[in-house]
Amino acid sequence: MAGPVLVVGAGLLGTSVALACRRAGVEVLLDDVSPEHLRTASGLGAGRPLSEGDLPRLVVVATPPQHLATSIRAALDTWPDAVVTDVGSVKEAPLTALRAGGDDDLERYVGGHPMAGSERSGPLAATAALFDGRPWAVTPHETSTPQATDVVEALALLCGAVPTRLAPADHDRAVARTSHLPHLAAVLVAGRLADAPPAHLALSGQGVRDVTRVAASDPALWLEILGANAPAVLDVLGEVRAELDALIGAVARPGSPDLTTILARGNAGTAAIPGKHGGPVRPTRSVFVSVPDHPGELARLFGDAGEVGVNIEDVHIDHDPGRPVGLTELVVEESRAEHLLAALESRGWTTHR
Repeated sequence: MAGPVLVVGAGLLGTSVALACRRAGVEVLLDDVSPEHLRTASGLGAGRPLSEGDLPRLVVVATPPQHLATSIRAALDTWPDAVVTDVGSVKEAPLTALRAGGDDDLERYVGGHPMAGSERSGPLAATAALFDGRPWAVTPHETSTPQATDVVEALALLCGAVPTRLAPADHDRAVARTSHLPHLAAVLVAGRLADAPPAHLALSGQGVRDVTRVAASDPALWLEILGANAPAVLDVLGEVRAELDALIGAVARPGSPDLTTILARGNAGTAAIPGKHGGPVRPTRSVFVSVPDHPGELARLFGDAGEVGVNIEDVHIDHDPGRPVGLTELVVEESRAEHLLAALESRGWTTHR
């Protein structure tokens, strides 16, 4: 990528973009209203603070959602020869605000949204590997130039991501379905635990942890995200409300074929999620292993699986309170599961079939 990249906003995403660019040998300039964030990101090796006279060729706006349109407009005005993109989670709202102020130079703006993040925030949570293998939506609008779109797709590739081109409105509908709705569903499930009796919470297993994990994210940030994408989120929430009513009716009729249909639709939706590297989902099977809860045991388990030639597709750890072991779930190709079980048992591991 020719010329320096300017990252405006040195939080989690902005600093991660900067670190990924530095990993690829690209010069990076940093700007942030917070001197502390700027010092921290620079200290991490993400780039150097912007100086007077610097001329970026690409500006990446990584400010909070409510400041996106203002920051994008400032970048377009300040650097008239630069392509401008952003990493915001909503694309229609800032584009509409930009058009309200005139669209004479919007051909240099192409929206972007890397589908990656963390429950943590700020530059100290950043990593150059945050986007590796993750989707990165590239959202050109009607007047974006092909050259500007190519530059933004090149940024996604340079950061290790997989660019996917979508219209801004299609993007917002997609993230409402695949990101915002799952977050709200997790919030509702987690909310039912807030006042639960301790005896109930003692029965919590890995399933409830998996479902509620993202509910721990910053509420202030989600207020901004949901406010910016309210129309698309309301559409999918309306669909879920109708399905919830149907589910309540089906559960009230034990043995109802409607309940079978709803559960099967859940299976179909899970199967529709793209598999590794965006390919079709391959059949997998879970292998459960008891792992002593002290240093080095998990590494030894992974090492033993690698030595017998089995690739671990995913892993989950269920810590049972009061027990000196954790139940580790290794997700592997279905055809390799029995081989892994036999191999681990021969090496002294306690497995659960």
